Amino acid sequence: MRRKLTLAALALLTALGVGLAIRPALAATPFKVLAFYNGTWDAAHIDFDKEARDWFPQQGAQNGFTWEATTDWSRLNTGNLAQYKVIMFLDDAPPAGQRAAFQQYMQNGGAWMGFHVSAFTTDPNSWSWYYNTFLGSGAFRTNTWGPTRITYKVENRSHPATAGLPATFQSAVSEWYSWSNDLRQNPNIDILASVDPSSFPVGTDPNQSWYSGYYPILWTNRNYRMLYANFGHNGMNYTTNTRTSSTFESANQNRWIIQGILWLAGQSSTPPTSTPPTSTPPTSSGPISPSAWYSVINKSSAKCVDARAASTANGTAIQQYTCNNTNAQQYRFQPASDGYVHIDNRANPAQSLDVTGRSTADSAAIQLWAYGGGTNQQWQAVSEGGGYYHFVNRASGKCLDTPGASTADSVQLVQYACNGTGAQSFRLAQAAS
Repeated sequence: MRRKLTLAALALLTALGVGLAIRPALAATPFKVLAFYNGTWDAAHIDFDKEARDWFPQQGAQNGFTWEATTDWSRLNTGNLAQYKVIMFLDDAPPAGQRAAFQQYMQNGGAWMGFHVSAFTTDPNSWSWYYNTFLGSGAFRTNTWGPTRITYKVENRSHPATAGLPATFQSAVSEWYSWSNDLRQNPNIDILASVDPSSFPVGTDPNQSWYSGYYPILWTNRNYRMLYANFGHNGMNYTTNTRTSSTFESANQNRWIIQGILWLAGQSSTPPTSTPPTSTPPTSSGPISPSAWYSVINKSSAKCVDARAASTANGTAIQQYTCNNTNAQQYRFQPASDGYVHIDNRANPAQSLDVTGRSTADSAAIQLWAYGGGTNQQWQAVSEGGGYYHFVNRASGKCLDTPGASTADSVQLVQYACNGTGAQSFRLAQAAS
């Protein structure tokens, strides 16, 4: 930004996913981060790897580090690791031949961040130092299904990775793991965040959901410079192999990642509370401005999101209609919290897109209603790349949808389970101010 931003402007931009550095880029050579991954198992994990390869280099450019990823685990050797400040495991643990080098790296003061599957094992004694001592988690015990958001409860707000975060905040969508070991009983483990009880039930399959209990999600081992994050599994439509959520759509979760990397690298990482970390969609053609008005154009029909008959009254149907550049077809994306926005109509900016009756059901109709802060009036803009987004309702977790993938005028829009189709994909075209 060339102009000085006020605190209010910073908050607006952060909530809408605009990139803001945790700290100024370093004048000296940036420190180096190397991420290992396999990218061969489970479309959701493969998609997380793909997203990470887009997202982390952007964040590095703003926060003083370079980031590269490799599937060549032979690079996990003593000589090569010496040039990197931080090592990451995105979707697996190293093969047997590289384990000794990694253990030596960590015991000699190296730094590591791991995600989701990097802690998965059904046989922790196959590498007891890593699973029992270093991670402390032991064996995989259960997982939730399908992928859902949780609310984090921050357990340690003094750690540099959690500095400035609210006491509770919403995650991005993920599958979540539980473990055989109770990390609370391990004096070496510092649990940074767990599942807040308000999250229950976690999961959508009654046979694979958590209904109560204590579940650590983010933690560190006091004997090592390390951080583990339970997330790293995108929501996926396995039929079409398309993404239905983004691991990097939670601004506060992103803040934890970037502050964590800076701490791991030995950099100062306690930012002012007015400058949360970047949450720019990894494949977006550009951030959504909170001050601009946009036409919202469906990918399948090429028609615009429209307030029926240009009405601004409560209960006005939100439909698709041939684009005509009127105020009834222009919208502004205003921040709510945790990366969610309310979508206001230009003809009357007090009126927002609303799920009728606060429903969480498929096919619930979308209408205009005076904005009152309800979660049924809040949406997450998830980038699909190429300037397209899908919009996920905060209350239901369902996507803005054109029913039946219709291309006809006057079809009222609904919410529906996210499925990655063109009926749920929308392009934003900025209107004249």
